[in-house]
Amino acid sequence: MRDLDDLFAALAKSGFRRGFSLRQRERAYLAAKGRETVAEHARAFVAQRLAPAEPANDGRQTPFRGHPVFVAQHATATCCRSRLAKWHHIAAGHLLTAEEQAHAVAAIM
Repeated sequence: MRDLDDLFAALAKSGFRRGFSLRQRERAYLAAKGRETVAEHARAFVAQRLAPAEPANDGRQTPFRGHPVFVAQHATATCCRSRLAKWHHIAAGHLLTAEEQAHAVAAIM
């Protein structure tokens, strides 16, 4: 797994990844629900949509908006297994370990 400081330095060089930001709706949701609730959602989304060895609809399973976690997943390249492999150095094709899932959630948050 890639160090998060190194990851964020690399992501900062990507115009595509830098283009994601929370819109008013997602900011309001975050303010209303709070950081811990949104972190719980991030853990659940990662466990359900990213952790399986072969996630359903991999590469298309993460919407681009509608929840602050979805936006953050695209900004941090935790949206699908191929981006995890490219940016986070977490190989595809295996069930994500608890440590790998925690890494993805830490990047999102």
